[in-house]
Amino acid sequence: MSFNPFKQKATTVEKGLENWQKIFVEPYDKNNTDPFTKLRIILMNGTEFETNWYSHQFSRHCTDNELRREIAKIRRVEQQQQKKISGLKPLNESILETTIGYEQLAVELTANLARREKDDYVRSALDFALLEDFDHLYRFSNLLKMEHGIDASRLVDCRTEITPGRPTVCEHRLAPDDVRHHIEAEKADPFTRLCCSIITAAEQQTMNYYMNIAGFYTSELGRKLYSEIAMIEEQHVTQYGSLMDVKCSWLTGLLEHEYVECYLYWSCLNDETDSRIKSIWELCLEQELAHLHRVAELLEKYEGKCYTDVFPCPEFPEPLTFGCDNIDYVRKVLKKTAWYTSVGEGYADVRDMDCKYPFFPWQEKLNGCGDHTPSHQVIDLYINNFKEDFRFEADKNPVKELQDRKKDNVTVGRCCKK
Repeated sequence: MSFNPFKQKATTVEKGLENWQKIFVEPYDKNNTDPFTKLRIILMNGTEFETNWYSHQFSRHCTDNELRREIAKIRRVEQQQQKKISGLKPLNESILETTIGYEQLAVELTANLARREKDDYVRSALDFALLEDFDHLYRFSNLLKMEHGIDASRLVDCRTEITPGRPTVCEHRLAPDDVRHHIEAEKADPFTRLCCSIITAAEQQTMNYYMNIAGFYTSELGRKLYSEIAMIEEQHVTQYGSLMDVKCSWLTGLLEHEYVECYLYWSCLNDETDSRIKSIWELCLEQELAHLHRVAELLEKYEGKCYTDVFPCPEFPEPLTFGCDNIDYVRKVLKKTAWYTSVGEGYADVRDMDCKYPFFPWQEKLNGCGDHTPSHQVIDLYINNFKEDFRFEADKNPVKELQDRKKDNVTVGRCCKK
C-alpha cells in the first residue's frame, strides 16, 4: 500500500477553514460505537493538540512575522480540527468512562507500536511504560465498578485485559531516571521516527486530561487517583519526549508534525469501520496534506531544504491499525518485566539492585509502605466491599505475586533484595 503524501494532490491551507455548522458534528453513541473508533478519536485529539502546542512554541521562538503569519494560518485550521474531534465525545459519557478509553488506547497503541518497532532501545521504552498504563486501566476500572456499577470489560469490548500490571505504587521514580537517549532522525528507521512522535503525543494527551480533570471528579478518592496517575503520565511524557530527535530546526520539526498527522489520518481512514467517522478522517487528511505541502514550501524558502532532505524515503510505512489481538503480547511483557524500574537511561530488575540506589529511599519518602497511595486505596476499598478485586482476564495473571484477588500487591517492582 504505497502512499507518498508529498506526491498527493493538495488544496490550499485557507480552503480548510470551516463554519460552525461543519465544526460542530454529531457525537458518537457511547453504547453502540466500536471501542476502537473511540480510541482513534482520542488519538487524533491528542495528535492535534501536540501539533498546536508545537506551533505555538515555534511562533514564540521566531522573529520573522511573515513566517509567524504562515504558521498561524495553519494553526487555525488545526484548532478547528481539534474542536471537531473533541466534540465527538457525547454528553452522557462520564469522565471515568472516557478515562477507560484513554487507558485502553495507551495499552493497545503502545503494544501495536512495540510489536512493529525495530529499534530495541525504543521498543524497551514502549514495553516499560506499557505495563504501567496497563495497571492504570485496572485501577480506574475498579473505581468505575465501585462508584458507578459499570463493568469496564464492556467498555473495552473484552479486547483488552483488565488485571494488575506493574503496580502504580512502584511507578514513582526520581525525575532523572525518566530521561532516555534521543534518536538521530537521519539514522533512524522511518517507523521509529513516527513511533516516537505518535506515542509522545498520545501520552501527553492523557497527562493533560488527568491534570485538568482531577479537580472536577466527584469523589475525593477519585480526585486523588487522577492526581497520582497524572504524575506517572508526566513521567511517561518525559521518557517518550526525550526519545525524539533534538537536533532538527523548528521548521523541520513542524514538517515532521504535519507528516505524522497525515500518516495517522491516513491510517484512521484505512482502519475505520464507522462510515460517518471515516468521512471526518478523510476530510482531515485532505486538510493535513495542504498543511504538509505548505510547510514543505516554507522549509525550502527559509532554509533552502527540500522535503527529501528530511524524509529521504517519504512513502508511509504500513498504516497503524487497532485490529490485532495484543493480549498475549502484553502478558509476555508483564511476565518478563513486571519487576523492572528505570536506572539512568536504561532498566533493571529491582530485585538485583542495591537498596541504596536513590529509587528506594524516594519510594520510602513518597509512599511509605504503600498503603496510603490512592492507587492502592481504590483496590483495598473495592476488596473490602466486594471480597475480591474487579478483573477481566483471559487467564490468571502471568505474575504469580499479582494473582491474589483478595490482596493488592505493593511490593512487585518496588522491593530490592535485602
